[in-house]
Amino acid sequence: MRVLVKTALCLLLAVACGKPAADVPSSDIPAVPQNLKFHSATDISLTFQWGAVEGATSYEWELTGEGSFLKEGTSAKRNVTVEGLTAGTSYSFSVQAVNAAGKSGFCAPVEASTTGKTPEPPGPEGPDTPSSALCVDAPLTVEVGSGAALGTSGLIQVFKADGTLVDKIDMADISKVDILSDGTMVPKETIDNGTVLHTFMDLLHSTRYRPVHYTPVRLEGGSLVIKLHNEALDFGGSYYFTVDASVAGKAVERADFTTKAKPSGTTLKVAADGSADFCTVQGALSYATTLGKNDAVTIEVADGTYRELLYLRDKNNLTIKGASRGKTVIAYPNNESYATGSGSAASSKPFLGSTVGVLGGRCLFLAESCDNLVIENLTIENTFWADDHKGQAETIYFNGDNKKLTIESCNLISWQDTFLCKGEVWVHNSLIAGHVDFIWGYPKACLFEDCEIRSRAGGYIVQARCPAGSKGFVFLNCSLTAEDGVSNGSVWLARSGGDTSVLDNVTYVNCSMTAAIAPAGWHTGKTPTPATPTATEGWKEYGTTGVSTSSRNSYGKILTAAEAEAYASKEAVLP
Repeated sequence: MRVLVKTALCLLLAVACGKPAADVPSSDIPAVPQNLKFHSATDISLTFQWGAVEGATSYEWELTGEGSFLKEGTSAKRNVTVEGLTAGTSYSFSVQAVNAAGKSGFCAPVEASTTGKTPEPPGPEGPDTPSSALCVDAPLTVEVGSGAALGTSGLIQVFKADGTLVDKIDMADISKVDILSDGTMVPKETIDNGTVLHTFMDLLHSTRYRPVHYTPVRLEGGSLVIKLHNEALDFGGSYYFTVDASVAGKAVERADFTTKAKPSGTTLKVAADGSADFCTVQGALSYATTLGKNDAVTIEVADGTYRELLYLRDKNNLTIKGASRGKTVIAYPNNESYATGSGSAASSKPFLGSTVGVLGGRCLFLAESCDNLVIENLTIENTFWADDHKGQAETIYFNGDNKKLTIESCNLISWQDTFLCKGEVWVHNSLIAGHVDFIWGYPKACLFEDCEIRSRAGGYIVQARCPAGSKGFVFLNCSLTAEDGVSNGSVWLARSGGDTSVLDNVTYVNCSMTAAIAPAGWHTGKTPTPATPTATEGWKEYGTTGVSTSSRNSYGKILTAAEAEAYASKEAVLP
């Protein structure tokens, strides 16, 4: 193990330099970290946490796989997420404490495995039979060998059987993106309404066109995986594609394939391995929009990690149902630095070389003008990462005045601005995790019932901008928790945006809280509206457990039992 080699080398160097171990003031060197634990996993990342070490100023960690050193890093906190790993793979993680006097040495390693398995989409070649046909949104694969690298020139082109070009990816556009450690591509410059459309961007279609960044090509296990643009292919079609040798070191002169027939009925199935109607969630969303605005449609999503941004517009009575809450994961990085604005879409399709004309936005899932949207039993994670966690990065923006959204048994995970909504929203038995204004928006009423509200660092839970007469954000029977390493008193129940034209309506009823919540409760940076809360407007709470409310400041009101009745049930908040 690399850890043992490193320790032995340090001892040899100490002797060689004539400095015996006894000369080192061992009392100043931090102790070896204890209680190292595996916390959580996706198919590309592992998260670990450990106990605090007195006197430590930082921690150094190492990750190995199959006995070989893979990754290392330094953390000022007592938790770390290691990205860019392989699905379904076991790893070993260890950590040591550091201060000016020296390093503790590494603790006993902990074993953990990433979730899922490496996707194996069906290849494009094979007999022209229904069993070998691809989903219209399936990736195309080309075996290029383990030593392949992505080039900076050349074309991937897709044609109908009659020779009509239907899609292309120009590798010259790779100059416009940065490539993250897991192969995901993000824009070098922020996408705004003046950005010129290129082939390393996509247009997500759902009555309108949302411009987004995406990853058109990826190297995985000796294969070039090609993700075509949204709606490039038709159902029941015959196609072929070509790949220039400069793309990844192997030319494809012609590879024929067919696509599956249009699915029947109003239950659509999604599976990344190609065994269902669609391989992507967006493929199903785009098709669902064509089935009638008010027709009830259910999208069933199999376990797996779906690396994509999403868009839905003008579709009512749609349910998105995952196979399991922790293993059906929609994950992709987006952020204000990648795509500015809360999100909008163009009424007509921009063409390559033209400006996109709208702000596609920083959220993972943009849902506009959709009534009775239901999302259940899955995880949505905006995987944007910055060391300071700054930058707006929503998982969902539900943009629907007077529309209804239900979220049941889900995990919504980001850092800043995790959940943004309008309309009438019920979130039940779910986890919402973030650290700055990670629940915010303009709702008529948004009820979180029996939920975990998890702070990932010090910050603010809610920023409300509610219209007159609204119930605003209500937390009923929720647990306010914090990740390990979050300081006591560093989390505020809400802060105001300082806009006197809207109301700071936030209410906590029968919620348990931890010492991470600031004793004063409500942040005083900007004066809320109203500054003096009432039973119907402003910041308020009732029945809080786990902490004392005796030090709450005057911006918050402690409700009476009678006043709390207006917030004490779903029927009261969302009649």
